[in-house]
Amino acid sequence: MMRRMVVAAMLATGLSGLTTGVAVTPAAAQSAQQVVWVQIEAHPSLATATSRARDYAGSIEDVNGFALGSGWYGIALGPYVREDAEQVLRVYRADGLIPRDAYIAESSDYRQQFWPVGANVLNLGAGSAPDALTANTETATETAEPAAEPEAQAATETAPLPTPEPADETPAEARRGEQLLTSTERQELQVMLKWAGFYEAAIDGAFGRGTRNSMAAWQEANTFDVTGILTTQQRAELKKQYNAVLEGLGLKRVVDSGAGIEMMLPTDIVAFDRYEPPFAHYEATGDIPAKVLLISQRGDQDTLYGLYDIMQTLEIVPLSGPRERSNNDFVLIGENGQMVSETRATLQDGKIKGFTLIWPAGDEERRRRLIGEMESSFVRLEAALDPAAGDTGTQAIDLVSGLDVRKPRIARSGFYVDDAGLVMTTSEAVQSCTRLTIDDEYDAEVVADDAATGIAVLRPTQTLAPLSVARFSAGAPRLQTEVAVAGYSYDGVLNAPSMTFGTLADVRGLQGETGLYRLAMTTLPGDAGGPVFDAMGSVMGMLLPKPDGTRALPDEVVFAADVGVIRTVLAGAGVSIQAAAETSISEPRDLTDLAVGMTVLVSCWE
Repeated sequence: MMRRMVVAAMLATGLSGLTTGVAVTPAAAQSAQQVVWVQIEAHPSLATATSRARDYAGSIEDVNGFALGSGWYGIALGPYVREDAEQVLRVYRADGLIPRDAYIAESSDYRQQFWPVGANVLNLGAGSAPDALTANTETATETAEPAAEPEAQAATETAPLPTPEPADETPAEARRGEQLLTSTERQELQVMLKWAGFYEAAIDGAFGRGTRNSMAAWQEANTFDVTGILTTQQRAELKKQYNAVLEGLGLKRVVDSGAGIEMMLPTDIVAFDRYEPPFAHYEATGDIPAKVLLISQRGDQDTLYGLYDIMQTLEIVPLSGPRERSNNDFVLIGENGQMVSETRATLQDGKIKGFTLIWPAGDEERRRRLIGEMESSFVRLEAALDPAAGDTGTQAIDLVSGLDVRKPRIARSGFYVDDAGLVMTTSEAVQSCTRLTIDDEYDAEVVADDAATGIAVLRPTQTLAPLSVARFSAGAPRLQTEVAVAGYSYDGVLNAPSMTFGTLADVRGLQGETGLYRLAMTTLPGDAGGPVFDAMGSVMGMLLPKPDGTRALPDEVVFAADVGVIRTVLAGAGVSIQAAAETSISEPRDLTDLAVGMTVLVSCWE
């Protein structure tokens, strides 16, 4: 805390001095508003860059991550005006909060933002200096002790300093013990010193001047004799500090002979529950809502790619988060307000093996360290999980190997209105969605949402080629003629739309409203947004949801927006409706084929 207060005071002093008493010319004002960033790291791995961004965000503000191109990902602080950026760079460097090789970067260096998830601040203009640092400065000022009286001050100045802890070994003995360390152990020591905030250079296992200085600084901070050579006892104390965050997890090496995997697992948190190929399920045993899946199956690259796709349909893998797939492995990170899920899997020698850790959100330091322990200890054994292993008594179409398939917040029907895949649906299907999909496969964006008529228009993010497109009737329909609605009545449980038949009861609403048809048929909520067909196969309207209200209508009373309303909404979106040709009455089979090619499932995801 004291270090952050000092940094805050330096920043506040430096930043206020940038403008006081300076006459700003127009050119100077333009320069002052130039948006720049403090780039602190870059990595060729998206998962590594995301993890490092999380680490930095735990101690400093304004942390952002951007793609740099050519497979690299950068971590940057900002956006700032140049003067603020230079001050932040200088102070954070001096305090050891960012690497010494951090530098000022331009916005043009960056592409799509990947951290924080869902953010997009690249073109929003410069922000102010970190608010948290300014707040810390004010707090430090308010809580500062009053100046001591001369006598008390003199007493303070002569107070004895703490006596350093005596060394358990002489420097010569400590150096001999150090020589027995393996290269891996020496690198681990550097990792621990870096975690403690005393080491900034490369993790190379070479104990040069930088490593010695960091050892000396750690010794001084922990009241040991300052020699720059850690004794056996001091190395044990550093490791104890480093592993304190893992206390209470019961980390032990577990051998799962069925899955053919050996690794460190938090045995005080999870325990083996069951096999459901390709997973071995380790469920939570206490208050921490954690879960571990061991992944084990035989297969090839197609199997690996299939697993990658299937994993992203599961509830345990939230939609937001980075993900990477190569020829023989993949990393999936999904996060939301409740949990962080990280999956790692590798194809080797005809076997796909890996693990998933599901951990509660807000416990990032412990989760990151646990992932590191699990990954570094992972050992592939000869066996692979038998596809017939486990109890297959409980089966459901919304389960994959015992895991819930992700379900949308709401699912409704829609239909294609042009040859590029533009979709019309009900307005209720597009409210408060973080993601919209067409047929659970294609992402879409809202181009029009008319709450008054209850109609929304979606454009897929990629050009589609519909099998059929709505052709709208030009004439007025006749009362009591047969009509049909195509829709996903069961919210997508069936992989094709259902047909519901009825009659046209009126060309107005119950109170004489125009723009509405009243239909006599029984529909389900999932049908809303589907096309309404006349007997010749022309689209005469769009089915609307049943109206909310205190008065319940009979089940067979439903309403549809007519062609005139549809034409107006589409015109506002820059689309002209396509008129139907004069045809004879369609056979039921022909009408069904037409409806299946035109009707889509619209899903709203949280």
